[in-house]
Amino acid sequence: MSQKVVVIFSGGMDSFTVLNKVVRQGYEVFALSFDYGQRHNKELSYAATACRNLGVHHKIVDISAINQLIGGSSLTSDIAVPEGHYEQESMKQTVVPNRNMILLSMAVGYAVSLEANKVFYGAHSGDHAIYPDCRPEFVHKMNDVCAIANYEAVEIACPYLDVSKIDILADGLKMGLDYSQTWTCYNGREKACGKCGACQERLEAFAKNQQTDPLEYE
Repeated sequence: MSQKVVVIFSGGMDSFTVLNKVVRQGYEVFALSFDYGQRHNKELSYAATACRNLGVHHKIVDISAINQLIGGSSLTSDIAVPEGHYEQESMKQTVVPNRNMILLSMAVGYAVSLEANKVFYGAHSGDHAIYPDCRPEFVHKMNDVCAIANYEAVEIACPYLDVSKIDILADGLKMGLDYSQTWTCYNGREKACGKCGACQERLEAFAKNQQTDPLEYE
């Protein structure tokens, strides 16, 4: 019997690549998506479609009530999404307080209930400048905690922790992945804006890989 694992799957290109990579490694995958009140919850419909196409178990969990406690981000509050590259100071407005610790904690609980011993998520080096909860020191400390938080140790696995979105896309292209099945833009409109940090980094990754992004942009 194959080993069970949980994959936190936003519906974006990083976690989409992780999900496909893990499926190809022969694990029995349980994908987990969260509605935390993000303005770009359009990504959840992309996540559902991708999981159906892969034939993997998938749950979308509504935790939007947490916005009563963790407001102040342009992704969850009535604040304009900043435009520009992730390296810019303004991108800190997109930080949702303690988001990944909250999501990982729930994913670990789900893993324990499934008797799974790994939780995968798509942190990568491009996130390090702005998002503390995507940095190696955070992942290592979470691993320490998740080894002792339950009777069963659960590993936090980040296969792309030390590489960029450019490298993630390159790996996905080698796998023949269809990135039209992913949503990245922080604005959940009909088309991707092309101007927010998420779009800028995505477009840069396609350009560096000499590929055209299959998504439509405004």
